Amino acid sequence: MASNSGAREAYFPAIEKKYGEKISYWITQLKKLEDAKYSEQIAHLRENYGFSQAHANALVMYVRGSKSSKRFEKPKDFFDSFDPIAAKTAKKIFKEIKSKYPQLELVIAWNQPMLRTEKNYIFGLSVAKNHILLAPWSVKVLEAFRPRLKEYIVNKKTFAVPLDWKVDSSLLQAMVKATLAEVA
Repeated sequence: MASNSGAREAYFPAIEKKYGEKISYWITQLKKLEDAKYSEQIAHLRENYGFSQAHANALVMYVRGSKSSKRFEKPKDFFDSFDPIAAKTAKKIFKEIKSKYPQLELVIAWNQPMLRTEKNYIFGLSVAKNHILLAPWSVKVLEAFRPRLKEYIVNKKTFAVPLDWKVDSSLLQAMVKATLAEVA
């Protein structure tokens, strides 16, 4: 198991042990496929050597120059990477939730900002080109609030709001309350 540092190299001992060759061997094999697409390189390792998706991804991404899966160390890094309008909206979303639930910690997980308790993720978001996806971390909560989400695109686990959304504090706080009740 790799550490949660995000370092691709953290997988190397397990790869060497499981597949019986030094990392230098696997890097040489991938360099022979350097003109191939990412998906072709992954498929080559999986189909010819029995690699798991996680091990193949770590090795392929390392050879392609990505030494870490972490793009952002802290929420500020995430916000700084986006258009100022989207960043302002995202910051306001978290500010409004934390104004009522200050015990929630804002962290980066899966390269996205998330609010969590000590044990559970409660709310997160991601920024796309034309919208922000909001995730209450509960399909039940999302379904319960569906009537209040009529003006938004509701997906299986998220709903989309405009980049310049006028933040609906009462909606967000109510969703967080419901998610907290569910995990309690």
